[in-house]
Amino acid sequence: MRKLIAVLSALALAALAACSNPGPTGPYGAQGARLGEALTLLGWDMTLANLRWEVDHVLIDVTAKRVDPSNASAPHAAPGQLRFGVYGTPAHPVEATGLGSCDALGELTPTPLSDSEPDRLTGTVCVGPLKERSAVRGIYAYSPADRIKDTTVAYGAAFPVGLPPINPYDTGLMLTAQGVAAFRADGVPLAPTALGDPKAFSGNGYMVLSLTADAVAGQYRDDAVARGGPLMLIAGPSAPMRGLGPDCLASGSSVLILPDASLNSVHVPTSLCSHGEINAAVLYASVSVVGTHAAVWTIS
Repeated sequence: MRKLIAVLSALALAALAACSNPGPTGPYGAQGARLGEALTLLGWDMTLANLRWEVDHVLIDVTAKRVDPSNASAPHAAPGQLRFGVYGTPAHPVEATGLGSCDALGELTPTPLSDSEPDRLTGTVCVGPLKERSAVRGIYAYSPADRIKDTTVAYGAAFPVGLPPINPYDTGLMLTAQGVAAFRADGVPLAPTALGDPKAFSGNGYMVLSLTADAVAGQYRDDAVARGGPLMLIAGPSAPMRGLGPDCLASGSSVLILPDASLNSVHVPTSLCSHGEINAAVLYASVSVVGTHAAVWTIS
């Protein structure tokens, strides 16, 4: 049933581009606007404004409403599927799922993003931690559930190898493994010698993959515009579980490849976390490269 729901959700999100008016052209095929302006993204009329800082986190106020709330079947991204990230030149991507993103700041963010009103999203999104304030040029938004048709390429990933060498001509991205770490749900790290111990692979667990994504900026831009949006990386499985470590929580299971368009190349060091049943998450995980729709709100 969960797989069926996921498939139906992905199909619905794939139709969003046809239901939404394309916004102004932004970096790498994303829609673009200045902070305080509205864009239509994934079935939502959305405005981001009032970028500020609190305890090494970027805070942004989000106001969004369903494009067609009278039509219950109109496709739109679920509120819990919307992710926000720093656009600019941070050392690595910094993202957060909007709902719940301010939990770590507690009372410092009295009005975190909420979907308590039907067909509306209002409140603050917190993205961080990040100390490089000069690296922030804006905030982007996307949904890992939104997949442009015929753009998905999946690769196997497994401990202790991580991601094996791939063909960059598959997607235009060169993915290079930089490291891998695996853990049981109780926090115990797994060593390569654990592969001979069947007791080590019972229950839940997670794997953190470190990698870099590289591309020729001009080619990546042309491909993104033709495709209708940039690429994202998704690690799977990503089943809910207890015991996820801070490295896994910080990495997340998806990341948008959307560097500052003013840079001469696309070079994105990042990490992804697969989690769930330990064999699936550690020995039979996957990394998918997928085209998606995105929007960017910039400071100027």
